Amino acid sequence: MSELKTYTVWDPPTRLFHWINAICAVLLVVVGYLILNARTFEIPRTGSLKLKTVHTWIGYVFVVNLAIRIVWAFVGNRYARWRAILPGGRGYLSALGSYIRAFLSRRPEHYLGHNPLGRLSVTAMLLLIAVLAISGLVLAGTDLFYPPLGHWMAQWVAAPGLDPASLAPNSPAMYDKASFDSMRAFRKPFILAHLYAYYALLVIVSMHIVGAVVSEIREGGNSISATFTGRKILSENPADA
Repeated sequence: MSELKTYTVWDPPTRLFHWINAICAVLLVVVGYLILNARTFEIPRTGSLKLKTVHTWIGYVFVVNLAIRIVWAFVGNRYARWRAILPGGRGYLSALGSYIRAFLSRRPEHYLGHNPLGRLSVTAMLLLIAVLAISGLVLAGTDLFYPPLGHWMAQWVAAPGLDPASLAPNSPAMYDKASFDSMRAFRKPFILAHLYAYYALLVIVSMHIVGAVVSEIREGGNSISATFTGRKILSENPADA
């Protein structure tokens, strides 16, 4: 039997990002589901507005967390950096093919960081999170007049002679109708992007979780517990050591 070796892989900021991101994603999905189905659940307009407010504040944490992770990908340890996250680089395609063949033959290759297939999954999630973050900030500005775009949106739709800073959500009497209609047309593509990215992220996250469980069963290495401890225990030499 091969000797077990312990490796330090995920640094504390990377682990913190992972779990803040996971918690925010779950909360955003639950609150977003309630907002989308407000009529089904007979949620009044005031209740729907409160849900949007909660959704937005969770979204701010989500966005700040993403921004920190982007910065950390330039300064973190080798497994947290872009070259260990994004697919590509010298030998990536051959490594991907080798990993898939080994996985299918039930002789999986061991990796400390993300394996070549996992890097595709992580990249897809980061792209979808970025779409959700950008579109969400636009919707926060158009729905609730929240930063960073709320000030300009309020100026756009405020009725003549009304202070834009006094605008309240869901208050048609305070809006110039033509301007408000223009703003609603502007926000429509962002609504669609937010909605479709939401559904796509549900699919990718589900695949990611299944992949992590299958990887844990077939490869060992404490992939799941490593997101808490930062350490992996392997009996074979990792391909990316």
